[in-house]
Amino acid sequence: MIESCAKKRMLLGITFLGILTVLVLIIESHWTESRNPGRKRNFPIEQNSTCWEKEEYKVVKDCEPCSAFEIASQSIGVCIHTHFKEVLRCASGETVTRSCDRTAYIDERAFWRFEGFMFLSAAISTLCVIARKKVLNKRMLQRVQRQLANSV
Repeated sequence: MIESCAKKRMLLGITFLGILTVLVLIIESHWTESRNPGRKRNFPIEQNSTCWEKEEYKVVKDCEPCSAFEIASQSIGVCIHTHFKEVLRCASGETVTRSCDRTAYIDERAFWRFEGFMFLSAAISTLCVIARKKVLNKRMLQRVQRQLANSV
C-alpha cells in the first residue's frame, strides 16, 4: 500500500504526523502543569529539621544521585526514597540534607543517548534500504536483459 503513495503525499503525511506529535506534547505539557499548580512535594529530610520551610536557605550541594553504598547501607535516610539528595544551609546556620527529584542533567543525558541510538538505527535502516534497492534494480535489469536476449 505504501508503495502506491506518491512522494509528495508521503512527505505531507509525515509532516502532518510530526506537527500532530508536537501539538500533542505541548497540550499534554500544559495540561499536566495546570492540573497541579500548587502541588508541594514533601521530601524526607535528615536531622528532623524543617528550617528550610520557615526561613531562607542556600543550596550547598545541588541535587545529586546517592552512591550505591548510601542506598544499600541506608546511612543517609533521605537516599532511601528517591535515591537523590540535596544539601541545604538555613539562615540560622543549620545544615540539612533533604531528598529531591531526579536531576535535569541525568534526564537530559538519557534523552540524548536515546536520540543518538534512534539516529544510528535510522542511518543503518537507510543504508539497508539503499542496498536492497540496488540489489532489486540489478535483478530487474538482468531480467529485462534476459527477456530482450530471448526475443531477438
